[in-house]
Amino acid sequence: MTKATIEEKQYLVRFKADKESHLKIINQSICLEHCPDKPCTYFCPGEVYKFEGDRIQVGYEGCHECGSCRIGCPHNNIEWKYPKGGHGVIFQLA
Repeated sequence: MTKATIEEKQYLVRFKADKESHLKIINQSICLEHCPDKPCTYFCPGEVYKFEGDRIQVGYEGCHECGSCRIGCPHNNIEWKYPKGGHGVIFQLA
């Protein structure tokens, strides 16, 4: 029996997304002007943050609620709240 890869395990994660995001970029200009490496685009395991054009796009629907964005942003520029009750990530164990 082989061990599942992280990608295979992440495929088991399901989400019940709210209509309203629980994640917010506080100031887009900080991302554009003061954050050349854009670490949010690579430390998030759910790949929620994407740099497109001159903005960070937030695909909150795939958030794993791990909280890495709360501590990983070097400028404290991401507001993270728990999703409203009944919404968010649904873990399934294999």
